[in-house]
Amino acid sequence: MRVAATLVASLTLSTTVLVGQASADTVPAACPVVAPMYTAADYWLAHGTDLASASWRNAVFHVGNLAMVLTSGQSNHKTLPWAQALKYQLDTDPANEFNPANEAAGEAYLDLYTYFHPDPPILAALRQRVADEVASVQQGHVKYWNTVDALNQAWPQFVRLGVLDNKPENIQAAQELFHYTEKRAGGFGLFNELTGLWYHDASQVGSLQFWSRGNGEALAALATVLQWLPKDDPNRPEYVRVFQKMANTLRLVQRSDGFWNVDLLNPFDHPGPESSGTAFFTYALGWGVNNGILDAKKFTPTVTKGWNALTTKALQPSGLFGYAQGDATGPRGAQPVKATDTAAYAVGAYLMAGQ
Repeated sequence: MRVAATLVASLTLSTTVLVGQASADTVPAACPVVAPMYTAADYWLAHGTDLASASWRNAVFHVGNLAMVLTSGQSNHKTLPWAQALKYQLDTDPANEFNPANEAAGEAYLDLYTYFHPDPPILAALRQRVADEVASVQQGHVKYWNTVDALNQAWPQFVRLGVLDNKPENIQAAQELFHYTEKRAGGFGLFNELTGLWYHDASQVGSLQFWSRGNGEALAALATVLQWLPKDDPNRPEYVRVFQKMANTLRLVQRSDGFWNVDLLNPFDHPGPESSGTAFFTYALGWGVNNGILDAKKFTPTVTKGWNALTTKALQPSGLFGYAQGDATGPRGAQPVKATDTAAYAVGAYLMAGQ
């Protein structure tokens, strides 16, 4: 049973939705999954802040916005004008040339190119940035992804361009960067094998602090990479292993209300609901079920609870998608999280979950 059909049933509505990942199959806009997606997107586009920049926050929103368009077949004509106004460029930082946050917009550009407008200028800046970084990695510089959220900001672009342009060196460089993050950053790597969860950065290695949104971005990155990575890639089994290990932990620590704690293993550290991590988890776990990487019987209830929590509590009647933790590097930043707290990345992750 696919997750989308189960979600609809759980909402006691009659329409069955079978939406494939990354497909142009369409469903009616009145569908009980699509309708709240548009409600959240429309509110953010009308009331959100910093809508024009190429920030990683807007990148997540526009990846989600295009996921919504692919799901419904009805465009709101927002992502292409945003990208055109930016001239398909990426943010730059002379002091940190390969800052992964500055590469995040590339994933939205890739979605535009892949599904809607296969025009070479859309990918020109991204191709150059990735080529330059690959050359640097080949010279032994592998420490660029030194936080867990870097995985979602940059990794999918390397893999997707590697496949699209038939450049295995892109995929190999991405593996070397991922290996550093997983196994070496902070001395032992940011991935904790005992818990199956990620630290945000080297300063947290050895602690018991596992941040919801950071882990959500890691799981989302794994889902997206696995979607595009060739089936015979020699590193695929390791990515699947990490994805499944994370998923098994997350299933066990999900709250009874469907959210995940902002501090995943500490229910007493700011114990209120938090929507951005929950939305990333719901997206990635749903993808895993729909693609046979996770057992449907075990994980469909987890996805259903996550979607229902996001749709019935985080999404408010006005369309504001709330309970989103602000900019932070761990559970204790931007606290306490309130019903009125919203952010581009939280809305975008919710739209990705809807697809």
